Formats: sequence, C-alpha cells, structure tokens
Amino acid sequence: MAVPVSQAWTVATYVLKQKLMGRKKYPLVLMLEPLFRCNLACAGCGKIQYPAHILKSELSPEDCFKAVEECGTPMVSIPGGEPLLHPQMPEIVAGLVARKKYVYMCTNALLLKEKLHLFKPSKYLSFSVHVDGQREHHDFSVCREGGYDIAMEGVRAAVAAGFRVTTNTTLFDGADPNSVRAHFDEMMAAGVESMMVSPGYTYDKAPDQNHFLGKAKSRRMFRAILSNRKKEWEFNTHPLFSEFLMGKQNFECTPWGMPTFSIFGWQKPCYLLQDGYADTFQELLDSTKWENYGAKSGNPQCANCMVHSGHEASAVDYNFGSLKGFLTTAKRYMFSSLYPDEGAQKLLNEWRPEHASPLIQIQAPVGTTKTELQSISGD
Repeated sequence: MAVPVSQAWTVATYVLKQKLMGRKKYPLVLMLEPLFRCNLACAGCGKIQYPAHILKSELSPEDCFKAVEECGTPMVSIPGGEPLLHPQMPEIVAGLVARKKYVYMCTNALLLKEKLHLFKPSKYLSFSVHVDGQREHHDFSVCREGGYDIAMEGVRAAVAAGFRVTTNTTLFDGADPNSVRAHFDEMMAAGVESMMVSPGYTYDKAPDQNHFLGKAKSRRMFRAILSNRKKEWEFNTHPLFSEFLMGKQNFECTPWGMPTFSIFGWQKPCYLLQDGYADTFQELLDSTKWENYGAKSGNPQCANCMVHSGHEASAVDYNFGSLKGFLTTAKRYMFSSLYPDEGAQKLLNEWRPEHASPLIQIQAPVGTTKTELQSISGD
C-alpha cells in the first residue's frame, strides 16, 4: 500500500468525523511554511524573490505547533523555501511527530544526506523529495547542474537509514511523458515508498509564466503518463485525483482543503494565490470569499489550475460525501486498475517533444547583493 494503514485509517476517521459534525469546510492537510529562503533558484517558483529581510525570517517551533493545533488536521506538509535550512527544523518535526501528526517534509534533498542524523525514522515522518523527472530534466527545472545526483544520494541514504521517502514531481509544458514514466521506474528502483505527480501551477511570483500547463494539455499529458501503468508503480495521491488529471473525473477546487500558514499568517485563499492573510484559522474560514475562487467562479487565476493542493481534497471529500463516492473509491483501492488505454499508448508512441523556449532564469531580489543572496540561501 502507498501509505501505512494507520495513516489511511487516521485520515478516514478524521474526515468521517467532520462529515458527522456537519462541517462543510474542513482542512485536510496543513501547508506549513516555516521559511521562504532556499538554496535553489527554480524558474517555476520564485519564492526567493522576496526581499532579503523576508527571506531571513522564519517561524519558531511554537508558531508551528500553534498553527497545527488551530487547524486540527491529521497531516502536515512542510514546504518552503527549503525546510532543511531552518536551524530548528529537527525540533519542529519532532514536536509534530510527538503530536502524532503525519508529516511530509518537502525538500530538494541537497542537504538531506548531511542533515539526516538530526531526524529519527518514524511512521509519522516522510521526506517528500522534489524530483522533477530524470537527471537532465530535473537539473534544467531547478536551474542547477548536478542537482539530480545530489538529491538521489539523499534519497538513497534516507531509504537505507529506514526513513519513509516519497517523491514529488511537478510537470511543466514541454515535459516528455515517456521520460516521466522512465522516471517512475528510477524512483521505484531507488526504494521510495510512493510518488506524487502534479501539473505546474501559475504561481504569481514565478519569473517564468510561459511554461505552465493549461487544462487540455494537462489532461492529454497525464492520460499518456498515467494510463497503462506498471504494477510496481506506487502513488501517494488519491486514485480519483489521478483520474481527474487524466480527464476521467471532474472536480471543482476545494481551496480550504489545504490551508497555508507562513510568517505572514494564514494565506487567503490557498497556497497558490496571495489575496491577503488572516491572523487565525477561524478568521481565514470566516473572512475569505470562497465563492470567488475555483474554475466555476470565473476567476481567471483559477481557470487552468489542476494542482493537487486544490483538487485532491475535493477527491477525498467526494470519497466520503456519498455512497456512490465511497463505493467508487473502495473499488479503486480494492481492485486497482492499471488503466489500459490503447489511445494513450498511441499518444506515447507518437509523442514528439515540443520546441518550447528556454526557462527564464530567476534573478536576485532587487537591491540584494550576491554576498547577501549567498548568506540568505545558506551557500
């Protein structure tokens, strides 16, 4: 199974409790951002374009624990920035594990091997390593030659030390489905527990806005990638979310499903958009005009979004929202399909890489010197 039975049971009982309580808006995963600084400058992100004083700021362990308790979710994802640059990250993770939260600590793994001794293996902790495909594609995406090899050293070291290790792959326009499928083989061979794959999202601060996928391209690409699967591939996403990416399901966004807490507070409305902040989680729920978000709202910022942070929660909610949803999901888990599809195989056989323009390389924040940037990133 892609996740421990105890984790699946914890999430299922949590969601059922929310349903029995009649809660329409409940969080599934807390996106906890303790810092924005990073040791990479990925063209599809842009977090390090914040001013230097913001990049030097970070949440304390107490701030993190308070946010988790406010939110009440059983799962916590720790993105960034690069969490391993936070000097108190081992303390934060240990505190969350002690609270029996299932933690996915997102990392580019450049520092994972050297920091591994600061953490203890636990069923509650998974290193979610960002690997954007095979070596050449990954290095191109993160704008750092040799990044793939360093990351995979970290992956193998973590697996050998007994840690749960998953991978997170973000795909942009121009990705080759055949290469992505070969990437899945490589990750399984490296011993990772499971994989997540999702289309790149139109993140406002990203310096490159030309390589995000629209919905039609996303569905075509993910149909080619996720159909005709190999038995050994394990994914840690809800099966109906995978079908959504393939164009087999249609879900609206659930922007409150994966709320974000950072040094600025609770982000409105979601991880991808910045329309203000709330001081408390309850204020986030009460003050955000949720009807203004999601594809159905007509908001142009949401028109092409298919990202997991907005739509996987929708799949989970559908799972427990009706007898039909429950039976559909149960069938997927009990009789998992490899999704045979002759048309998808034809797509793979005939796929030709598109001639896309190069990724735009990120620039340092205005007014930030090279020395300051190196100090901020920890290099």
